[in-house]
Amino acid sequence: MIKRGKKPDIVVIGSSNTDMIIRLARIPRPGETVLGGEFAMAAGGKGANQAVAAARAGGAVSFVARVGRDVFGDRAVAELRRDGISTVHIARTGQQPSGVALIFVTAGGENSIAVASGANAGLSPADVRKAEKAMASAKAVLLSLEIPLNSVLAAAALAAKRGIPVFLNPAPARPLPDKLLRFVSVLTPNETEAEILTGIRIDDDAAAGRAADFLLARGVRDAVIITLGRRGAFVAGPGFRRRLPGFKVRAVDTTAAGDVFHGALAVALAEGGGLSSAVRFANAAAALSVTKPGAQPSIPRRDEIESFLGRSA
Repeated sequence: MIKRGKKPDIVVIGSSNTDMIIRLARIPRPGETVLGGEFAMAAGGKGANQAVAAARAGGAVSFVARVGRDVFGDRAVAELRRDGISTVHIARTGQQPSGVALIFVTAGGENSIAVASGANAGLSPADVRKAEKAMASAKAVLLSLEIPLNSVLAAAALAAKRGIPVFLNPAPARPLPDKLLRFVSVLTPNETEAEILTGIRIDDDAAAGRAADFLLARGVRDAVIITLGRRGAFVAGPGFRRRLPGFKVRAVDTTAAGDVFHGALAVALAEGGGLSSAVRFANAAAALSVTKPGAQPSIPRRDEIESFLGRSA
């Protein structure tokens, strides 16, 4: 169990979206219309999800983002504040709408997602530099790829210059320059993202190990953690190289599970937890998240995670 103390300062730089979710028996094929699904709307976006996950896991979080001057942006900022997240560095723009994601979720909990980036695409290196003071006391900077790559690179470089660990969730997956990977302390791709980054199909632990080695050789500083859904996570780091099992739960909606893992992991490591215990904590948080619908509504709080770990000991 990770010990509580002063909340570690965490800076998250990334996207904020409003998720529009339709629950269906199955995801439509191209050209097909499927009727009968339930509709819901919830706060989402990989950056905002990770900020909420880190805050609820026990971090003191500042979020750097860009949203529109519209009802979606108003709602996103208000909900982040309710979780105690600093929104000082969320820029508002009247030139672009807030980001929106359209999500299909099946009865088995799998999902298919399309994103209209909107204001997220305008988050610039200048926006990142304005938030540099927020990094002064940070124990971790969390990044993902729903914002421009040059802004991700600027944020990673600023954090690395200050000696702050950079956690990169490389999603949505795209080829990444070695220059960026050399700034990254912890990389957390899922199986699909790891395959896109390495060309190695992740069909067993040996393949996951090869992919992790490839990414470490390209410059990732400390650890590559490949999330494997219900199978847990393959962890390659200093003196540690194996798959840590996940937790058996009934999946309702897997949306944001990777974001929850990323945010909870960063808090656990920032609190001084070892790699193994931090991954177990993050696995538990992600497992709890898939038992509820929606992105941010599904994210568990610290007490829930600790209670779940206690029952699973």
